[in-house]
Amino acid sequence: MPPGSPLEPLLTLEPLLEAVREGLESAGWGLSGLQKTTSYEFEGRWAGESSRSAYLFFHRDGVPEWVSIDVFLDETSRGLKGNLALVLEGPALVRVGNPGKVLSGLARVGAALLPEQYRVPLTLKYGLPSLDADPEGAETEYRFKLHIPRNVLAAGRGSVADLTSRTARGFEEILASREMIPFLEEADSDPA
Repeated sequence: MPPGSPLEPLLTLEPLLEAVREGLESAGWGLSGLQKTTSYEFEGRWAGESSRSAYLFFHRDGVPEWVSIDVFLDETSRGLKGNLALVLEGPALVRVGNPGKVLSGLARVGAALLPEQYRVPLTLKYGLPSLDADPEGAETEYRFKLHIPRNVLAAGRGSVADLTSRTARGFEEILASREMIPFLEEADSDPA
């Protein structure tokens, strides 16, 4: 197999980063930010380890700026790992409603549109801009996160790019889904 072959297992951060980028760009998402870090100083159970990480942020023309695909990739002595997350800013807490119902509704949408065989955690997050802010106006964020399985990493660049592209298309189907309307209604809109 020639070096860099789509079937060669991914062993380091850069080829993984390129495979993920290839998959997302082929699905129409453009890189809007990239940060790489290297860490050498660990204590406790990770003493003596090192880590190289990359954070990538993607946006797409025609998709609101409050929607992004965020990617985290990590290379350690234990191997590679990574995930892709569809990140959506939701409406203010007062309009979101019962967190249990929101999570159930979002989970139903994601389960119908994302690849079944992969681990896909779902996060609902609230945040106040300051300690004295009204909690009803708290900002909300939803994250559908797909973990890239080890067998896909071992299958090579082509498999990672394919999974990344399919996941991006699943994320787009989530955004276009009628079932998402109540969770996104007037997200990030300010009165004029």
